[in-house]
Amino acid sequence: MPDQETQSTAVQSTSPLRPIGGSNTVIATSKLCKQFKKIEALKAVSIQVRKGEIFGLLGQNGAGKTTLVKILLGITKPTFGDAQLLGVPVGVPLVRSRVGYLPEDHRFPEYHTGASLLDFYGSLVGMPPMDRLRRSHEVLEIVGLKGRMDYKIRTYSKGMKQRLGIAQAIMHNPDVIFLDEPTDGVDPVGRREIRQLMTELKARGTTIFLNSHLLGEVELICDRVAILQQGELIREGTIAELTQMRGQFVVGLADGQTLPKEDLEAQGYKIRPVGTMWEFDLADGQTIDPVVDLLRARGLGLRHLLEKRQTLEDLFVETVLAAEPGVDAPVARQR
Repeated sequence: MPDQETQSTAVQSTSPLRPIGGSNTVIATSKLCKQFKKIEALKAVSIQVRKGEIFGLLGQNGAGKTTLVKILLGITKPTFGDAQLLGVPVGVPLVRSRVGYLPEDHRFPEYHTGASLLDFYGSLVGMPPMDRLRRSHEVLEIVGLKGRMDYKIRTYSKGMKQRLGIAQAIMHNPDVIFLDEPTDGVDPVGRREIRQLMTELKARGTTIFLNSHLLGEVELICDRVAILQQGELIREGTIAELTQMRGQFVVGLADGQTLPKEDLEAQGYKIRPVGTMWEFDLADGQTIDPVVDLLRARGLGLRHLLEKRQTLEDLFVETVLAAEPGVDAPVARQR
């Protein structure tokens, strides 16, 4: 009897496989579906991840994130739809040597040392012995473990084991890396170093597919994010696009100058003081341009003009609650 994870060979995509996206596309899915008996784990998910991009996948537990990653890695098969990795269908053996993967809650044999573990993983992807020796020293230094490379893994803390997991994921210089909760159990200094490492990998053209519950980390490091809810893609975009609070601006004048509040309110603007600044709420159809024009006409110095943004965490909570059947979206906090 096939288990649920592989029970999808009977219903495969009947459409001819064709390239998804352009030549710069590293990860692509088209109307990807995965069904486990009566459970729809993924519902027509279509995403594209470009070369050299850090792409964040967000969602609550059970949203379908792990299922999507398993399909992209060729661990399980989709029920419908297409998925491609590095320009070829997922699951092609030859492409696996170009992929690095750090699973969540990974377990390494604790009789290994850090160095011997990386030598073993390097051998699995066909790295020559001398290359494995050189590269293991390099990556252990990158993740801050070179001084403990000859210690048994059983002596490592959780944070050290997490660093070692990242080291094995980048051991063979992969083109694309899947990182599942890479900073779990790592102290603040270590998290910052891991973010810096991801930035350096991105600068070299490496594509990173990041799955994390630490939304502050995701906001700092990711170029684009996608939010899954009950197997469905409900939001996708750049951090700037998703966190933008349309219709809300913060305006600041030069020291000693006074905002013509009554004149602007007469034009229909809602204004409130926020410290030394002024916050504007724009109604539908309003723009901030007349405000700027009036201030300039009065000879006032505009030293601050910014469209407000919310945190990625606020956006995530608001989005997933709004998408939950029978659950109202949170009401905006009264000021």
